[in-house]
Amino acid sequence: MQSVEVEGGEHARRSSLLNSDEPLIYYYDDVRTVYDIFQRGVQVSNNGPCLGVRKPNQPYEWISYKEVSDRAECLGSALLHRGFKPSHVQYIGIFSQNRPEWVIIEQGCYAFSMVVVPLYDTLGTEAITYIVNKADLSLVFCDKPDKAKLLLTSVEKGETPILNTIVIMESFGMDLVERGKKCGVEVFSMKEIEELGRAHRQKPMPPKPEDLAVICFTSGTTGTPHYIMQNLLSCMCKINSEAFLLFFFKTLPCCCIFLKTFMPSSDDVLISFLPLAHMFERVVECVVLCHGARIGFFQGDIRLLMDDLKTLQPTVFPVVPRLLNRMFDKVNTSLKRWMLDFASKRKEAELRSGIVRNNSFWDKVIFRKIQASLGGKVRLMVTGAAPVSASVLTFLRTALGCQFYEGYGQTECTAGCSLSLPGDWTAGHVGAPMPCSIIKLVDVQEMNYLAAKGEGEVCVKGPNVFCGYLKDPEKTAEALDKDGWLHTGDIGKWLPNGTLKIIDRKKHIFKLAQGEYIAPEKIENVYLRCEALAQVFVHGESLQAFLVAIVVPDPETLRNWLFCVNFFKIGKESGLKSFEQVKDIVMHTEMFSIENGLLTPTLKAKRPELRKYFQSQIDELYANAKM
Repeated sequence: MQSVEVEGGEHARRSSLLNSDEPLIYYYDDVRTVYDIFQRGVQVSNNGPCLGVRKPNQPYEWISYKEVSDRAECLGSALLHRGFKPSHVQYIGIFSQNRPEWVIIEQGCYAFSMVVVPLYDTLGTEAITYIVNKADLSLVFCDKPDKAKLLLTSVEKGETPILNTIVIMESFGMDLVERGKKCGVEVFSMKEIEELGRAHRQKPMPPKPEDLAVICFTSGTTGTPHYIMQNLLSCMCKINSEAFLLFFFKTLPCCCIFLKTFMPSSDDVLISFLPLAHMFERVVECVVLCHGARIGFFQGDIRLLMDDLKTLQPTVFPVVPRLLNRMFDKVNTSLKRWMLDFASKRKEAELRSGIVRNNSFWDKVIFRKIQASLGGKVRLMVTGAAPVSASVLTFLRTALGCQFYEGYGQTECTAGCSLSLPGDWTAGHVGAPMPCSIIKLVDVQEMNYLAAKGEGEVCVKGPNVFCGYLKDPEKTAEALDKDGWLHTGDIGKWLPNGTLKIIDRKKHIFKLAQGEYIAPEKIENVYLRCEALAQVFVHGESLQAFLVAIVVPDPETLRNWLFCVNFFKIGKESGLKSFEQVKDIVMHTEMFSIENGLLTPTLKAKRPELRKYFQSQIDELYANAKM
């Protein structure tokens, strides 16, 4: 890890894997755009299996790389025939769960220089209406008739006048076609569109590296979604360059050391279940496709994921911390604690020596069932999107015996800017800068974080940084400074070994009545260490002198705990200052979820919605304190 001077400020660092101070932009000479990514995959796969799905209790069925390429070109040709022009920025919406058609549509757009606009399939009508209008979507692909009905309703109400074409992947009745005609919307099946393109086949018109490829919206934690323009490959303004590859198997990938540790090949298999509307999953799938590997899609029901894993036997498994915590809890309840602790300590000693394996005595006796539950062939796991406790990460590294990396980033930097390095199996940090990123920390004086002391707001620069928010120059100016640094809103700290640790959050800070600054997400992460707690929402107000919280207990562990005692004990033991400690709580039995509108599609807390939802309970907590 090296500290280097960069334009725009001091205290900047880049990956020690680089030979110069310039971030890496390309890895493969023949890959400059997202279109090139898939074309390389077609070549190196030898027309092997590409995309797979399964029906309940059935094996996976696969379509080949050439079939995917052929269908994609037919689909893109149909769009051209219907008036879309590659020479202009043309936005195409995809409103669907993960499935092969998602990738086929995406590749069809890239083949003819069109821009993909993914829509989260869990969003409500209001957000979908906003997105269609914001991105000027005249055509949207839907997986199910219900989503088409939702879109038609918005047209009928006059809310989305620009929408005039809907393409549905699954079968539907003529009533939808007739309903569309009445409001000026043409409704087609995916098969009809592909046949139209086959009858009017045209040669691909690939994008240039500087062309836009994706507009990826993020709902964030407040209000309506805002769109992030990205060049998918090298993030935003260079998204068609190679930010995708750079992102992942590239610092994973970019680095020669890593490639020797894990080199993707056509033998690899990815399980696709994290939303494709999210940059993390998009990046992973791009890397897999670039190397001619296979993508197997889950059945669409997260409750069936474990069955899909056993059937697919993936080698690449990207996960989010929430799933890791469930895995950890499941293991903890399936075996005697002392046996797990003993075996884990033995394997942890191996990790410290740089040994990563799944064939030790302890694997055969203790951990084999855990590994088999994921299919038994996983050799790479990557986690990010939210904090994961060091104890959980270390335990799962020992139990699963595979390459297991933790990264950090956000949509605005094509999902990732830092990642743990091969051979560093310590936990409690998010790794070093990726070869495509330069990272610096800047002062946040109001919170007493100073870059000179190795602490401050994390700022990122490089080809993976986005170029801006769609039609929103003000928000763009807030996120990107004049020198091109992305201000993440997260507070980081450089550790002695050159890795980055996320220690606080700037974006959601607020003041209490006595003037103390509060970062609620940091406090929530402390309290979540309580085994009896499933979720927590910490709230404070500038007119109040203390914090309160809404907590959702874990029903499986609550009976074994004196809940409140341990809740406050954990806060004290974790070093929370007195004004950071929650003074009173309300228990709530229903989990915060996407369905009830309290979590974003990426499972982050929607703070304004939570505050509004629990306003009466919050008011009562403060009122009781004054009695």
